[in-house]
Amino acid sequence: MNDIKNWVWLLLFGSLWGLSEVTAGGMLYASDVPHASVFLAAWAVFILAVARGIVHKPGSSTAIGAVATLFKLVNASPFICHLLGIFMLGVAFDAAASLLGRRSRRFTFRNMATGILGAYGGYALFALLITYVIRYDTWVQGGWPKVTQHILAGGSIAALLAAVLVPIGFLLGTGSHRLQPQRSGWLYAGTVAGAVLLWILGHFTG
Repeated sequence: MNDIKNWVWLLLFGSLWGLSEVTAGGMLYASDVPHASVFLAAWAVFILAVARGIVHKPGSSTAIGAVATLFKLVNASPFICHLLGIFMLGVAFDAAASLLGRRSRRFTFRNMATGILGAYGGYALFALLITYVIRYDTWVQGGWPKVTQHILAGGSIAALLAAVLVPIGFLLGTGSHRLQPQRSGWLYAGTVAGAVLLWILGHFTG
């Protein structure tokens, strides 16, 4: 039963992340906002940290990233760059949280490091894969200078924001986890309903 509850939480947080990519992401990219991915990544790592405070298990952040990627694929134009960036951030944060993250109701340097490593890792994995494995034209043409600029410029800003947002997210997630009733069918029914509502919103706003 606990596994089912955990998956319900992951579905909710993945859908919340996906909706932000479809709505806020769509507006930012359409307006050609510089380093638009930084703002989306900052919000994403915050969501991942809150979720990790509730479900602190290896693989949970990757699952959230997969849900968010699917949400974006279904409800918006399927740009491979955006989809890969979302999923790689989930994978990188998962690795960082599994190595360093702990449930804590304090603002710890360990959780700050989780945010920094997760953000840099997500940017690095994306840039390297899109350029040298998938070989997306724009990135292949830009080559190593484009890769390093993406990691050091956008990645550094995202890492700085993540250093603040991730400990706060862990704190909120851990606190809400401890306040949850041990047996509350209404809570999880509401969580499922919330996830369904997010997918409906994504369909009409995408």
